[in-house]
Amino acid sequence: MKKIIILLAAMLITSPAFTHPWKPAHYVIVDTEAGIDDIKAITMLLASPDVRVEAITVSPGALDTGTGYLKIKSLLNSYGHQGIPVWVNRSCNYVSPRLRVAEVAKWGDEAVARNTVPADFLPQLRHLLSIEENSLTMVCLGGLSTASQALDAIPKFRQKVKRIVWSADGIDDTKGFNYSIDPQAANRIMQCGIPLTVVKPLAEGIFYTDELAECIKTINNKYSSMLGSLFALSAPGHTFPLTLVDDAVPLYIHYPQYFSTDSASGSMETSPLDTDMLREQTIKIISGETTERNQVIKSIPIAPAFYFADVEPYVEDIIGKYGIDEWTSGVFANELHRHLGVYAIIGVKMGIRAREYFNTGVDEFRVTSFAGSTPPLSCMNDGLQVSTGATPGHGLLTVRNDAPLPSAEFTYMGRTIRLTLNSELAQSINSELKEINFVNGLDSNIYWELVRQNAIKYWFRFDRRDIFTVEELPVH
Repeated sequence: MKKIIILLAAMLITSPAFTHPWKPAHYVIVDTEAGIDDIKAITMLLASPDVRVEAITVSPGALDTGTGYLKIKSLLNSYGHQGIPVWVNRSCNYVSPRLRVAEVAKWGDEAVARNTVPADFLPQLRHLLSIEENSLTMVCLGGLSTASQALDAIPKFRQKVKRIVWSADGIDDTKGFNYSIDPQAANRIMQCGIPLTVVKPLAEGIFYTDELAECIKTINNKYSSMLGSLFALSAPGHTFPLTLVDDAVPLYIHYPQYFSTDSASGSMETSPLDTDMLREQTIKIISGETTERNQVIKSIPIAPAFYFADVEPYVEDIIGKYGIDEWTSGVFANELHRHLGVYAIIGVKMGIRAREYFNTGVDEFRVTSFAGSTPPLSCMNDGLQVSTGATPGHGLLTVRNDAPLPSAEFTYMGRTIRLTLNSELAQSINSELKEINFVNGLDSNIYWELVRQNAIKYWFRFDRRDIFTVEELPVH
């Protein structure tokens, strides 16, 4: 028995540390005043699979709430995260100076955002806290008005919000921008009893050096592209986009060991310490490398030469266009499926799109597939399982057989969306498959070779942001 215990201890020491196989370490609500540094902070939180952003509230600060709401909604739309709720705090009386750099920066397509009406945060946050099962961190990137109002108006706020992380110039600093937005609220939160951590900016100098900016650029995903556009706003005499201010918060949340921390009056004050290591961790966050993606193998090869000759020319382009998650899920799904199938690829793209919409990981929502149990349409179910983790073994997948359609519903935090393959594409795919079957027959090698060619073609051509209609269903 003693030898077994020693062996197990040795295995724990030499093996990598694995946390919960799907659950992120941090569930957060973000309150923003829509500054340039807020874009960087929010982008980093969204990029990390170890963080789940449950909602974003907009308060006055760098911009007024109306303008800030448009910026945040357009940012989320540009990332495909339309399912993250955005609410506004209209009760804070602070008059925004409407900082020009934040106002002129392009966060996304504001025309689409203008079609939505912002909801007041209090009733929405009250509902969220009533159904939330996880402990929350409230990340405050501006003033503390929203946190203070929620503390007074929502009894469950104390129960669910286990800590507040505030970007400010210090606990005792009463002249900083974020403190000045609502001094009374700041003093209230400092004395409320909920653990408060004040994350200070990098005291001096440029954080996003040319070398770091170039490394971020080479990541080549939607988050790095946005950061690159912000770095381009810097100019001689205006280097604020290259400094580390509110974006120190996501770094602290992930890697507090690289910050120096002092405690005072029940609150903590922390500031960046090891800037070289923080630059390295910035790249990890934006790359989405804050958790292990797989359970057995470390990674899926991305070198084209690793793949069969007909797939090889498409590897880099598919990863470049649609990201590593879609590529990995497509590889796993087709190996599970035992052939490259068109509807398996459709299922992968549909599942990834649903995860993108809510900005979730795997195993986090229930899926009802309407693809039925008859091939080739039912092959979509294999792609859905792999891309979402909603498997029959987890009890998260239901397959309906009453009216087979290339459609599925995804339920997360009491909300349900329905994704349906565009009818013209569905008809085109079905016509091609019927013609191949009619000419060659299901038992011929030519049939399966042509199906394979079509699957590769559609994997490369079909953008998941374009091929589905997305409907948010009424909450019952």
